Amino acid sequence: MRRYYTGTDFRRTRSIPELAELARRRLPHFAWEYVAGGAEEEITLRRNREGFAEIGLKPRTLVPCTTPDTQTTLFGTPLSAPLMIGPTGYNAMLWRDADEHLARAAHARGLPFGLSTVATGSLESVSRAAPDGDLWFQLYCLRDATIQEALLARAEAVGVRTLMLTSDAVLLGNREWDKRNFERPQKLTLRNKLDVLRHPRWVRQALWPQGMPSMGNLNPYLPPDARNAAGAAHFIGAQMDTALSWDNVARLRDRWNGNLLLKGVLHPADAERANALGLDGIVVTNHGGRQLDGAPASIDVLPAIAAAVSGRMTVLLDGGIRRGTDILKARALGADAVLLGRATLYGLAVGGEAGAGHALDLLIQELRLAMNLLGCPDLASLDASWLYRQGQSPYPMDPEP
Repeated sequence: MRRYYTGTDFRRTRSIPELAELARRRLPHFAWEYVAGGAEEEITLRRNREGFAEIGLKPRTLVPCTTPDTQTTLFGTPLSAPLMIGPTGYNAMLWRDADEHLARAAHARGLPFGLSTVATGSLESVSRAAPDGDLWFQLYCLRDATIQEALLARAEAVGVRTLMLTSDAVLLGNREWDKRNFERPQKLTLRNKLDVLRHPRWVRQALWPQGMPSMGNLNPYLPPDARNAAGAAHFIGAQMDTALSWDNVARLRDRWNGNLLLKGVLHPADAERANALGLDGIVVTNHGGRQLDGAPASIDVLPAIAAAVSGRMTVLLDGGIRRGTDILKARALGADAVLLGRATLYGLAVGGEAGAGHALDLLIQELRLAMNLLGCPDLASLDASWLYRQGQSPYPMDPEP
């Protein structure tokens, strides 16, 4: 049976699963479910991890151990490793000024940080927190074109060069934990209110003295009395453009002069269409198992998607990354890099910037160790020949002539 660290010092954790267990104990139940939960039966949420577990590694021996070269580039920018912190929403519910903490942790390690439209930190505050960082912006397509244009102009003003349009969340998935934990939007049940009182450290760190955070990017477009969590949630729900189509993507390509990625791709045909429209990259993702339950794991569809657009656009992947070997497998199957969501949020929830940085360090250390144990000296040497499917022979015999 898997044993986890049972103390309270995040620095003594030795893996992302241990950080997750520490976060589960620190957070009130509703906040933990917000981070860890998926849609409906959580089939896709589980499949994201099962997909990685079913991929085995084929090590070579007597390869001298050196420090493996994990450096890569994305859109001409050097990265210390093929990973970045991806965009996630409402992070200050876990730790005050969460997005600023995440941005600094990423920048300190030579990695990009993706800021969500529904982040609690604003484009401006995050840019000030990490002024030399590689800041990406994730955009939800909004009904009000003037607001969307204002967001794009603000992103340009703070130096954002890479934009991700999210296409798979114009409607929220059936997240049943929301219905369990809240009497109505932003109104906890009595049971959850009592549970919050059992977590005074979290209350002091996340809520005191301002209360529940708002969404920094959206505050300029809200009435003064609606600049709170409930007001922002209602606003984004009403503003989400449910008619989002390829025509919107084409118009955004014309408007945005920087790198443009489509986030929400699970089919090779969609990747090919994005390439035909002149997009610079795609993110292979099922939104962390929080949208359509039963959708395939990102890692399961990655090989076909990467093959469809190989060499013509950047391919990123998110969903289920918990170990350095997961990053290695994604890279070997065609991803240029991976986006981290829950993995760094677990660290954030228990240690702010230092906790998120600890999560990044753990994954990078695991990646380097795994490459040494595999006998692979650098990322350029990784491909599918190093992998096999569990339950199948790693080295099937040649058929008889």
